Amino acid sequence: MADLATSVNKDSDPRSARSEGTRGPRVLIYSHDTFGLGHLRRSRAIANAIVGDRPDASVVIISGSPVIGNFEFGSGVDYIRIPGVTKLPDGDYRSLNLNVSIDEAVGLRQALIMQTAKAFQPDVFIVDKEPTGFRGEVMPALDYLQASGCHLVLGIRDVMDEPALLVPEWERKGAKEALRYYDEIWVYGLKDVYQPLKAFDLPASVKKRITYTGYLRREVPPTPSLTKYPKITKQPFILVTTGGGGDGDDLVDWVISAYEADPTLEQPALIVFGPFIDRDQRRAFVERIAQQPKLDAIA
Repeated sequence: MADLATSVNKDSDPRSARSEGTRGPRVLIYSHDTFGLGHLRRSRAIANAIVGDRPDASVVIISGSPVIGNFEFGSGVDYIRIPGVTKLPDGDYRSLNLNVSIDEAVGLRQALIMQTAKAFQPDVFIVDKEPTGFRGEVMPALDYLQASGCHLVLGIRDVMDEPALLVPEWERKGAKEALRYYDEIWVYGLKDVYQPLKAFDLPASVKKRITYTGYLRREVPPTPSLTKYPKITKQPFILVTTGGGGDGDDLVDWVISAYEADPTLEQPALIVFGPFIDRDQRRAFVERIAQQPKLDAIA
């Protein structure tokens, strides 16, 4: 991954920062998390890698994910939970929990992002995927941090929407113009596999700031005891997972319907719902699954 030494003090002793009150490098990560788990998992992997390499570092993740508290972070990593927003089936958004308009929710999120930037004074600010943030909510913080000398980084996954969708979307959001803020653009993938920004007519000054980091390393959790899993996992089975689960209803319904229609299917299946599936929908699925001896689920 790109070297953080351009914006942090390499001479600080990682062992002394906490005990002596000295200032180690500070990294602020913005993860809008309006849908799914991908943004949060990516930000967590980066944060844990930073403190793993620099024990004196402090990393704060700004996230709108309602499940961020369920994740473990390395020593030196903490998070600030901003009010959540959620994506509707028609592509629009609404406030997740607060009884406020989406504009009010974005205004509150924007203010909290800005106040965090001012209070934390990061050496590096990493923005995940959206150059302007959700509905432009990081723009004031970008202006402030750029003026203060903070090293600004945009991190994007290697495969995004197809160019026919991505280019007009970025034009509408002003995302392409916002690239001028960033000192570096990290693409979490390999250049030989895919170049997500190739469709844009980027000037040479922007292209030279793009670094292909390779794929992010993910931790492999310890293998738990099989006794914690349903009995069907003790034989060959089909695993059905929808990731976060927010848009996985159709897949789960299709799988259950297959077993309902054909009881002779040989392989049992285990369905993992994900944390964002609608509660009522999950309850209905569980009731149907209970009627099928070759199906089980993990909520």
